[in-house]
Amino acid sequence: MNIVTAKGLTKDYGDLRAVDGIDFEIVKGECFGFLGPNGAGKTTVMSIVHCFFPPSAGELKVFGMDVREEPSRIKAKIGVMPQDDNLDPDLSVFENLIVYARYFDIPAKRSASLAWDLLAFVELKEKAKVNIRDLSGGMKRRLLLARSLINNPEILILDEPTVGLDPHSRHSVWEKLAYLKSQDTTLVLTTHYMEEAERICDRVAIMDSGKIVTTDSPAALMQKHGGTLENVYLELTGRSLEN
Repeated sequence: MNIVTAKGLTKDYGDLRAVDGIDFEIVKGECFGFLGPNGAGKTTVMSIVHCFFPPSAGELKVFGMDVREEPSRIKAKIGVMPQDDNLDPDLSVFENLIVYARYFDIPAKRSASLAWDLLAFVELKEKAKVNIRDLSGGMKRRLLLARSLINNPEILILDEPTVGLDPHSRHSVWEKLAYLKSQDTTLVLTTHYMEEAERICDRVAIMDSGKIVTTDSPAALMQKHGGTLENVYLELTGRSLEN
């Protein structure tokens, strides 16, 4: 069953076309990745999916609902882990989760229980009373993941979930995402890390200059075009993923 369907999806910022008439479908329970360098249009697509802003043209349906017509109902069923750290620096780790739960009208008693469970999941229980400013980069990424799960989402949006992390922290996040996928959570992520796409994505859409160049499983793409996903991207676009 398709949980997200896009047809001719387009987003303009003045004279800049960030997303250029793309089509894609995401199946319930899969991990779908948008692979490409900075500026390819990945984050813009994700922002439209979680109803941060509307498309300029085309159609996007999430859970069968149009993002223009029913954004509130869609948002209630989606969790978002942003690329940038937008945690509240004046609050503790635990308080960040409790305050965020209010956006979903989760009662205080329930949100406290959820917060402890999520902190255990991301291995941050011992940091519950610590101020955000005193966390490492890896800990902040894990807390952002915990926060994105506070409303028990059916779709989890992950914008560069392991950007800037050391290898150990990156693998820790991957393990958490693999578990969530095993629980039938649909994962939609952006990445420019080849290993990340190969390890956790069932399918990837390779993006360049606002367009989707091709969509397939990492294994099928590498078999068809040879070598690594880096080689695939270079062959299809003539550019490196690092550009």
